[in-house]
Amino acid sequence: MKSIVNSLFKTHSKKQNMKKTKTALLALAVSMFTQQAKAQTVNPSNGTAAQEVAPVEEKSNIPWDGFDQSWVNGNDRRDSSIFHIPYFTPSILIDNNATHSFNNPIDHTVVGSTALSRNDEMVISAINVGGDFSYGNARGRIMTQFGARSQVVPRNDLSPYRGQYDLVDAYRYLDEAYAGYHFNKWYGINVDFGLFMSYIGLNSYYQQENWEYQASYTSDNTPWFFNGIRVQIFPSKYLKIEPWIINGWQSYGMFNALPGLGCNITWIPKENIKLLTNDYWGTDAAGLVGRHRFHSDNSFLYRYYNDPTSKGLSRMAFSTTFDFGFEKGDGVNGFTNDTAASSTTQKGPAQYFVSWMVYNKVWFAKNHLGIYCGGGWMTNPGRYLVLAPTGDASPFPNPYNPTQSAGTHPFTGNPGDQFTGWDCSAGFSWLPNQSVEFKVEWVHREADVNYFAGPGGVTSPSGYTYTPLPNTTANPNIWIPDLTKSENRIIFAALFRL
Repeated sequence: MKSIVNSLFKTHSKKQNMKKTKTALLALAVSMFTQQAKAQTVNPSNGTAAQEVAPVEEKSNIPWDGFDQSWVNGNDRRDSSIFHIPYFTPSILIDNNATHSFNNPIDHTVVGSTALSRNDEMVISAINVGGDFSYGNARGRIMTQFGARSQVVPRNDLSPYRGQYDLVDAYRYLDEAYAGYHFNKWYGINVDFGLFMSYIGLNSYYQQENWEYQASYTSDNTPWFFNGIRVQIFPSKYLKIEPWIINGWQSYGMFNALPGLGCNITWIPKENIKLLTNDYWGTDAAGLVGRHRFHSDNSFLYRYYNDPTSKGLSRMAFSTTFDFGFEKGDGVNGFTNDTAASSTTQKGPAQYFVSWMVYNKVWFAKNHLGIYCGGGWMTNPGRYLVLAPTGDASPFPNPYNPTQSAGTHPFTGNPGDQFTGWDCSAGFSWLPNQSVEFKVEWVHREADVNYFAGPGGVTSPSGYTYTPLPNTTANPNIWIPDLTKSENRIIFAALFRL
């Protein structure tokens, strides 16, 4: 009986093996036939592929997808974030600097910069912590701001003096805070409400994204942020149209009855070319509802060499920016000076802004090393965009008594006051990896009026705020803020980003 069972089992096993073999041979034949058919249709002798259509790749609706923009002045240097967390992408930035002015001001104070604040000291310029939140199509971004820039930048906004509540202290520790929604139309539409960055003047507020550390006049004297509503429209892979309705020109609050209106248009037709324009209209002279401001900012960037794997010369690019604008009404007259004594309808002195800046950067060693140089020029009759000096030269309201100026010898910004300046700089940068950069930069700046901090500084005879200021009304030669027409400085910066 046992032998019969064994015989039946062996017979069954042989049948199963034969069946498996036939199945394998059939599958192999089908595979060979399919491959032959593909070869005949995809690569026929006439060189066409009319008989078979290759699989269609899924279309990517991401603006500028595949474009390396890490070379762009004012753009993120990283190729991606190291964080891969659902719903939240953290962002951490640290910006530390040390600078020396060859004017050697006694009070260590820097005048005319939003990047620098004190000389001959290690300065924590900015610590930014936050990130991007998303859930479905809902989106939001929060970036906090600590360090010297939380004092240096908000001081230039006079809108909080209108009405009550201290908007400067309420907002100074935020540099971005908006909530919005993404619409799946074209290449995307984003609608955001809150505090967001301005790129008027090309440079980014975050130093980790800029070629140079001390921005030229064109960038340093134009807005770093807006507070309002923006709509980012991406009708194609290469184009962004971004209108704004905002409280005003780098202002937390609103100066008059009307909001500021503006629009950014950015076109990147190729990876190595970027063109953009920012245009703005608003009423930003406090209490002067008839005075209107227009500003146009225009940049062209071109990467003219790229070999990222080279241990020698690996990349070269330049950026150029041209700005113009004016204020007109309520005592000033745009580009035309109308102050003739014989006129019975005087419109006032000219009040306008014209500037340009050009920079070039060359990278080496697989883009880990870089050298850059550039500079710019600005003229601004009426001084409505000139960064006001601080200390005893400050024309801004005294925070403890806003009916008086903070300085007893204020730098004026009246209609007809002239200001023309130029600057140049050169620097070296080292990027060990995409998260850290070290810079050394030399800067020369000039103005046609006394503007930069001289040896005597702008604080007091001793350089300390607790030293009483002498009565200069009777004897103006005792002490006044020491402002000069030029300065040379060197900057060391350590920048970190995750």
